Amino acid sequence: MMSITIPKDPSEGSTSRSASTDQSHHPATLSRYESQKRRDWNTFGQYLKNQRPPVSLAQCNFSHVLEFLRYLDQFGKTKVHILGCVFFGQPDPPAPCTCPLRQAWGSLDALIGRLRAAYEENGGSPENNPFGNGAIRVYLREVKECQAKARGIPYKKKKKRKNQIKASEEMKAPKLQAT
Repeated sequence: MMSITIPKDPSEGSTSRSASTDQSHHPATLSRYESQKRRDWNTFGQYLKNQRPPVSLAQCNFSHVLEFLRYLDQFGKTKVHILGCVFFGQPDPPAPCTCPLRQAWGSLDALIGRLRAAYEENGGSPENNPFGNGAIRVYLREVKECQAKARGIPYKKKKKRKNQIKASEEMKAPKLQAT
């Protein structure tokens, strides 16, 4: 678990405490989602600070987000078979192989959702949100398709039944009012 540093009240001096050990500073306990969002936001901020030269949040754009997602792959736990692997396309391979471990598509998708929300909660404008950029959606779609092919499991959009299509069309149609 990542520990974040929270400054004490300025009148108490400049020492810091770990959020994981001191909950008295937070009157309301954060939900699991809010805690994860905060950890993700702090991790991304630290990633930007560690860049050479450091990148401020104001300078951050979608390319920094893509680099961050690729950086996270080294910590992944999902085996993604490469095209030349004898197990490529098999959902349950019978033996180990040397294919790389990657971040799972679902984990990256959820991460982007949390970071997108955190960006706006921390003062970023929705129009300039680098986590909502089209290039991020394209990257996530490519990761999803690549991982599905490597495992032999196609991700398909669920087809709507005719009843659902008719109902959704009726809801979209403008209603005329008699005057």
